[in-house]
Amino acid sequence: MILFPAIDLKDGACVRLLRGDMEAATLYNDDPGAQARAFLDMGFTWLHVVDLDGAVAGKTQNEDAVDAILWSVGEGMKVQLGGGIRSRRAIDGWLEKGLARVILGTAALRHSELVREAARAWPGQIAVGIDARGGKVAVEGWTETSEIDATEMAKQFEESGVAALIYTDIDRDGALEGVNWPATIALADAVSIPVIASGGLASIADIERLMRPDAAKLEGAITGRALYDGRLDPRAALALINGTR
Repeated sequence: MILFPAIDLKDGACVRLLRGDMEAATLYNDDPGAQARAFLDMGFTWLHVVDLDGAVAGKTQNEDAVDAILWSVGEGMKVQLGGGIRSRRAIDGWLEKGLARVILGTAALRHSELVREAARAWPGQIAVGIDARGGKVAVEGWTETSEIDATEMAKQFEESGVAALIYTDIDRDGALEGVNWPATIALADAVSIPVIASGGLASIADIERLMRPDAAKLEGAITGRALYDGRLDPRAALALINGTR
């Protein structure tokens, strides 16, 4: 089980949004590299990074900040990146720089063959982001909601070689209302691809819920605002996940 701290990038800084609203951004650190290093020093082994500006623009906008993160953590932490990555050239470029995984969201919905092609070329290094509002997949930095059901989209990538599905409940993202466990576990039950829970993780209670038997099929969960605000003690959370608490 993996706990992924999150860095969301906007204008080169680490922020958190409320339910995906770009106008409701809270600034937490203007040095993404330092923030990544802090997470490494806390004992985290993976880092989840999203280029928020890139997700809206359709192409990478915070390359310097991501480069700083990669340089800061070196080989000590695996980094997965999403947001605006929508071409094979962009996928290859980022993975060649040393990312552990690239996350495809809008591209996965609109160009599913790109996902399959990349997964064949980069085994274990392509993830699909499924961001849902009211159960329907949202794209273009969450500015558009499709008519595609989240589970329907997930099933499209069975046997594709995709390493993981990152399921975000947009209505809970940044709201500290707790993870939508029923929907997340139902999605994990519907596919064989590992699922990562995202959106709403609020406290150690969510980590305890993550450790229950019915959630064992999940690869892990992403934590953002709760970690930055101090509602979640990183050492206590990691101790619980690692069985040392």
